[in-house]
Amino acid sequence: MKKPIPSPGNSQGLSRRTFLGGAAAASTLAALDVHAQPSPGNAAPVSAPRAGSFELEEATVSELQAAMQSGRFTAQGLAERYLARIQTLDREGELPLKSVIELNPDALAIATALDEERKAKGPRGPLHGIPVLIKDNIGTADKMQTTAGSLALVGAVPSRDAFVVERLRAAGAVILGKTNLSEWANFRSTHSSSGWSGRGGQCRNPYALDRTPSGSSSGSGAATAANFCAVSVGTETDGSIVSPSAASSLVGLKPTLGLVSRSGIIPLSHSQDTAGPMTRSVADAAALLGVLAGIDAADAVTASSKGHAHADYTRFLDPNGLKGARIGVPRERFFGYHPATDALVAQALELMKAQGAVIIDEAHIPTASKTDEPEMEVLLYEFKAGIEAYLAGLGDKTRLKTLADLIRFNEEHRDTELPWFGQELFLQAQEKGPLTDKKYLKALAACRKLSRAQGIDAVMAKHKLDALVAPTQAPPGLIDLVNGDHWLGSSSSPAAVAGYPSITVPAGYVAGLPVGLSFIGRAWSEPVLLRLAFAYEQASKHRRAPTFAPTADLRSVTKV
Repeated sequence: MKKPIPSPGNSQGLSRRTFLGGAAAASTLAALDVHAQPSPGNAAPVSAPRAGSFELEEATVSELQAAMQSGRFTAQGLAERYLARIQTLDREGELPLKSVIELNPDALAIATALDEERKAKGPRGPLHGIPVLIKDNIGTADKMQTTAGSLALVGAVPSRDAFVVERLRAAGAVILGKTNLSEWANFRSTHSSSGWSGRGGQCRNPYALDRTPSGSSSGSGAATAANFCAVSVGTETDGSIVSPSAASSLVGLKPTLGLVSRSGIIPLSHSQDTAGPMTRSVADAAALLGVLAGIDAADAVTASSKGHAHADYTRFLDPNGLKGARIGVPRERFFGYHPATDALVAQALELMKAQGAVIIDEAHIPTASKTDEPEMEVLLYEFKAGIEAYLAGLGDKTRLKTLADLIRFNEEHRDTELPWFGQELFLQAQEKGPLTDKKYLKALAACRKLSRAQGIDAVMAKHKLDALVAPTQAPPGLIDLVNGDHWLGSSSSPAAVAGYPSITVPAGYVAGLPVGLSFIGRAWSEPVLLRLAFAYEQASKHRRAPTFAPTADLRSVTKV
């Protein structure tokens, strides 16, 4: 999710982020302590873990699939290698990454069964045997927890897998475990620290361990960047996929609302929530999206994807995809908050021009500054309604049935749940009434009109655009558990509020800290955005693996 709306005295008016995972095998899992629950810990940098060499570093889904087809690797062998890397870099040392909140004790058995199936029948598809991590708000009816990072939901295992988990399992993916996140998708406090949860502690950024992993899908971002899995799944309400992806030099795709089911995922806002891919390449994002997308009877909004969804999004990837594309640049509001970031985006625009794109400057989103207040109103109402419906669906697996119960639990467990920041957003949401309230309905109507017909649709129609392009956000800031996150600006809200797609790709680095570039489009324009993002990625080749540095190298900073 994002930061709460700034006070009128804040001229920036953005503060946007993300409110909104054999004997040798057995010993590996035993060493990983799959049920460990780290304490909040101290955020001050101590020492960096050693990245070392890793034979699967930066391996793509297609490369891993080819290696299994050739017999060089097995699914079990891949899972073992990723699990061992998680143990070394995520769990051990004075300053572990803490991106993985729990591991799947059945991962190796599942991988072994998939190896046998491959021998007997061949692979199911591109994800057969591929190790995947999913965010800890995505439900699994197995030996893992589904908690949104909160100790309040430990033991409340859902009775069925989330629909996206069913899709992953059917595709033959090996779910290695769950990733840490900003607790409750970062919709608990007005001054939280991204990547912190009561259950998982403070997740860190693998590019500089004293920097925020950003967003609520922080663990998915950090883990994927650190090569703890092949790909991961995050969720977004406003920025929670694109923000941590940008902060970890990843590709993050937030789909159109309704393309990917939310059933079985702990909710924040039914008018904005979606799951989506977080990967190291555009091709991997396309491959994963084809598996995740699908109509689900348990999530009515997915019916709208009929005729718009594709089983294979990789067919839209074109290295010459920028040629002739009309790209709009909404400078007003989405530029100007960080000069070094603007400079990288200026270079990206020049590169796109060289690839044949037509750049339309000053393509402003006319209503960009008008959605903050109604969006927050909608989120407060929908969170209360959604979380209480989710708790009711758990039946007798939890005694907590209302938002008031969660508030009381946090107060009763202040030492583990409220050691660094409070639950102001919980308290604000608790004051809201039902979804029939006129105030809610008015805010929801305003969000839809301002973000769609009068927002993204208006500017794209006016300039006949294929996509809008803006910096995803500034480079990741320092972790600050005492004061909370410090955010300068981002571009996630237009697509988030509209329920439209966006994709972020690496755009370069400032002092070794990643910066992302977002392509934003109209509803169901995933094929177009993937084509444009792939062409830019192939022309720029910015992505590089993290070094787990203890802090950013400020000597490399130049004045802009």
